[in-house]
Amino acid sequence: MTSSVVWDRSRETGSDVLLADGTVGRLRSVTVADRDDVAGLHEGLSPENLRLRFFSVNRAAAPTYVDHVMASCEGGAVLALGLWRRGLLVGVATAESCGADSAEIAFVVSDAAHGLGIATLLLEHLAAAARVVGIRHFTAEVLADNGPMLQVMRDAGFTVTRRSAQGVVTILMDTSDTPEAVAAADRRDSVSETASLEPLLSPRRVAVVGVRRDGTGVGAAILGAIVEGGFTGDVVAIHPGGRLSTPVRTVTSFDELDVPPDLVVVAVPPGQVVQTVAAAGRCGVRAAVVVTSGFAEMGADGARLQRELTQTARAHGIRVVGPNCLGLLDNQSGISLDATFGGPLPPPGGLAVASQSGGVGIVLLDTARRIGLGVRHFVSLGNKADVSSNDLLAAWLDDDEVTAAALYLESFGNPAKFARIARRFSEHKPLLAVVGGRSGGGQRAGASHTAAAATPAVRVDALFAQAGVIPCSDADDLAQTALVLEGQPLPAGNRVAVLGNAGGIGVLAADALEDGGLAVPAFSDALRADLTAHVDATLGTSNPIDVGAAGSPETLGHTVDVLLASDEVDSLLCVLVRTRTMDWAGALAAVAAARARHPEKTVVAVLLGDDRDRELAGSALLPTVPSAVTALAHATWYADWKRRPREPGPLVDYARASESRERARTHLSSAGPGWLGLGESRMLLAPYGVAPLGTVVEGAPAAVRAARGVGFPVALKVADPSVVHKTERGLVRAGLSTADEVAAAAREMASVTGTEQVQILVQPMVAGIEVALGVVRDPGLGPLVRVAAGGVATELWDDQRLLIAPVTRADALHALRSLRIWPLLAGFRGQPAADTEALTDLVAAVGLLAHEVPELVEMDLNPVLVNPAGCGLVDVKVRLAEADAWDSGVPRRLRPPLATPGG
Repeated sequence: MTSSVVWDRSRETGSDVLLADGTVGRLRSVTVADRDDVAGLHEGLSPENLRLRFFSVNRAAAPTYVDHVMASCEGGAVLALGLWRRGLLVGVATAESCGADSAEIAFVVSDAAHGLGIATLLLEHLAAAARVVGIRHFTAEVLADNGPMLQVMRDAGFTVTRRSAQGVVTILMDTSDTPEAVAAADRRDSVSETASLEPLLSPRRVAVVGVRRDGTGVGAAILGAIVEGGFTGDVVAIHPGGRLSTPVRTVTSFDELDVPPDLVVVAVPPGQVVQTVAAAGRCGVRAAVVVTSGFAEMGADGARLQRELTQTARAHGIRVVGPNCLGLLDNQSGISLDATFGGPLPPPGGLAVASQSGGVGIVLLDTARRIGLGVRHFVSLGNKADVSSNDLLAAWLDDDEVTAAALYLESFGNPAKFARIARRFSEHKPLLAVVGGRSGGGQRAGASHTAAAATPAVRVDALFAQAGVIPCSDADDLAQTALVLEGQPLPAGNRVAVLGNAGGIGVLAADALEDGGLAVPAFSDALRADLTAHVDATLGTSNPIDVGAAGSPETLGHTVDVLLASDEVDSLLCVLVRTRTMDWAGALAAVAAARARHPEKTVVAVLLGDDRDRELAGSALLPTVPSAVTALAHATWYADWKRRPREPGPLVDYARASESRERARTHLSSAGPGWLGLGESRMLLAPYGVAPLGTVVEGAPAAVRAARGVGFPVALKVADPSVVHKTERGLVRAGLSTADEVAAAAREMASVTGTEQVQILVQPMVAGIEVALGVVRDPGLGPLVRVAAGGVATELWDDQRLLIAPVTRADALHALRSLRIWPLLAGFRGQPAADTEALTDLVAAVGLLAHEVPELVEMDLNPVLVNPAGCGLVDVKVRLAEADAWDSGVPRRLRPPLATPGG
């Protein structure tokens, strides 16, 4: 077979991967040094496995093929990937080019490792390597009775066509990472993460290492918490000196244990952590919580120690939480494991929490305890040497007992993967998050409006808004919002009724609700009449409703009944102030009884003037009006996000993408990085239907001819991308109605720039609503698309949204509708509506361009003039640069060992 492609083996130097049973494997390129492993794998194949791989039981085929692979892979003619599990090679996949853009693939997996998803993992990594070198198609020949391999090909998510002849199925597979392929990989990742993290999230046997004899220190505190918390499983302390003053069994080493613990809590000094984890691995432990500090947070030496910790744990198949963390809580019934050194715990419930900060975690758990929010899991992530929020979300997604998740993060290990997992999670159950460190000065990626606007906080907002993550300001906000989401149905809309017994408080609550984006609508005459039957009209039967300081239980109960039964109300905010003139206990009972008759509506309550703890059955009880308003606004936003139409991601055209990337690379190789001229920009944008207005010419005579061609009046501007502040320097002239005006303007531009033959863009005068679109590339999130109010004052208006590319039409339209200028686009005060369909298409096209051409690092389309006839691109700026490596999280791999903190 003739090879026309040299494979890039440098991209597969090694990745830790999760198998279907949750164990850890090592996937990397095969080299000549692996000959013995590869030969041993083939020699150990059963006759049936040999037949399915080589279509024959003749054992001579295997060593012949091994010789071919060993001879070909070193020079790059064949790419061979191997997967090692517990030190043994258990699977090999090869790809050998058989044309300009295709390669033949083959797999072999040891008999003992079938059913672990090894072939699928190898296929994902082969496809990723193929895309790098321009291989668009794989071919494979599979025996018709090789059901497992045919299922691998079918379930991988890649586009596949099949044809059968004489008992052999020939498969043609696209290597494109389509939305279907990415989604399939993410689903498999959830299965693997669930299995991998089970010893961490549902342990039955726990060991604690690092308990001091004098009973002081973190280790002793955690052991005490485990015992006092009523852990239902077995717990053992490990101390080299033997017996400790504890009520649990003590051993001197892991070797004394007959059955390995599921989980080990490590609280030894940092220099002893690696050897402790290694000893646990040899014993068969599969999860470790390292609370010890002194790792990457301490600088380069600590980072090296943390890397060694991760590598050691992975080599032994151990998943690690921490180091430098508070511990974990498994608060589910039947386990009750408190392996933390924090304070009192919240009640059991459905919320799963992961926090990168131990201190924030303590505050969050304490707030949950005070407001009665039930927590199922709490994991203190610490330095995230291994287990991250992405891993936990993947596992919690399929846990029916987890009803919502809450995160405190200071960094995103893989933002692109987080965006996908978070969106899948949010489509099924609420995900709340607080992000620390959002206020740092945003680094400017370049000179465009888009780059200047895409600060770190704005980028996180974009990520959360698209993924359905509920953004909270602090731990209290997060816990209070979770309480509403956990105990209440999602609001059907944004209309809120405000009920109280103190007029001023109700007015302030209504103001706060409307400031938070919710509606406090005036009630219809019919609804007011129903309310008036029990409420004195002089007190207030509109909205807010005031039953008066002496409001009786009957009045309150009837009012709640009427409001919750009304189709004019989506949610009820009940704010009651305790007075000496009311039957307080009776009032609360009446409200609870009425609420129970209408379980389909959202009810949030605030009780003021009562220092004692109170419950209001069926309602989310929060401490203050602002906290109740914020939580209700978050819940309403999430409900609206869930109701939005879903559509698959836009399909990537890999032929177009390849040609566009080649054009970008050609420019970079000849001219280097920088801003493109208009002609070069046109060529790059044209395949995506993005077409700037006008014609570029040189000199006054050519400008006049171009103006006559497009028709007067026209606009002129200097087209040189290196010239800045054009408007301020008089290098943009609009409304030129004659040839003399055009010629004079062109000569003046030549004089200002000092260039006789200055390039000038001649455009027809187009009217419309000014919109700004742009692209900027984030090192973690990848390409971001900006949608904003346009014109010279785009930053002043601060009316913008960022979207993660590629962009669906549904997301594009929602972003446009959320802008303050949307009423102008939709047709304000009788004006004709602009062509918002064309604008939506343009946003989606820009997203595809940004996704398909990573060398496009910045783009500004400002203004785009939108009118009933379509979109006119008046000013276009495009900057190219070498594409930085960007990890989308596909193919699947565990996060690499960290060299620096916070990754």
